Amino acid sequence: MLHRQTKDTVRATLGSLLQKKQPLLILLAVLLPAGTIAEEIIGGHEAQPHSHPYMALVELTLNGTEEQCGGFLVEEDIVLTAAHCWGSPMSVILGAHDIVLQENTQQEIPVKKAIRHPDHNNVPQSNDIMILQLNTKAKLTAAVGLLPLPGESDHVRPGQVCSVAGWGWISENNQTSKLHEVDLTVQEDIQCESRYLNYNRTIQLCVGDPQKKMCTFKGDSGGPLVCKNVAQGIISYGNTIGTPPRVSTKISSFLPWIKKTIKGLQLEESP
Repeated sequence: MLHRQTKDTVRATLGSLLQKKQPLLILLAVLLPAGTIAEEIIGGHEAQPHSHPYMALVELTLNGTEEQCGGFLVEEDIVLTAAHCWGSPMSVILGAHDIVLQENTQQEIPVKKAIRHPDHNNVPQSNDIMILQLNTKAKLTAAVGLLPLPGESDHVRPGQVCSVAGWGWISENNQTSKLHEVDLTVQEDIQCESRYLNYNRTIQLCVGDPQKKMCTFKGDSGGPLVCKNVAQGIISYGNTIGTPPRVSTKISSFLPWIKKTIKGLQLEESP
């Protein structure tokens, strides 16, 4: 999660500083409170605009501080994200590429209801998944689309190359407001079990080659791990120094809960 000031202030400040190419320390002082580390895609590159039409920027307020996460659209009024990205109020921006700009492709929709998994724990981070019901349905366009959830025959295995995307820092020294992407390799569970005491192979995936400086980082939380055009994971957590491998929530383990919860929301909406 990335701490934010008010949205308009952050966008204006970030845009000005990026244009002027101010030093890293100025960016940090303006955008981040003490002790905060911004989330980023490390070792990737700028995505082709709107090539990930399912991506959502999740904006939230927690303890009086505005923050942001990633997320992804799975139905016209349903976004999935990480449970630790909860706050109130919440809204999502769909159809964005450059979050500094007020692009005509963007749709900003308030969150009507945020449902965290009932067994979610922040310490240790587990069952890190949340369903956001939007206040209104998104209009599907070339820049706003749905991402399929895995079916029974959709399996992810170690060695498989998947993709992630997000906004924020692109290295330790550079920040951008544009969506970036990177391809990451799914690892054997032992790689994360040896690094993270509470890693659970039943409900989590280990992602990112430890030999390569390519990974997600704070602020990318909630975004999807996409394998063969299917959402297989939700970016969850990792170490504080931005090195792989890192942990994603395994979506297939939560399909019954996802389907039951969405069905319940739909029944509430029916006359």
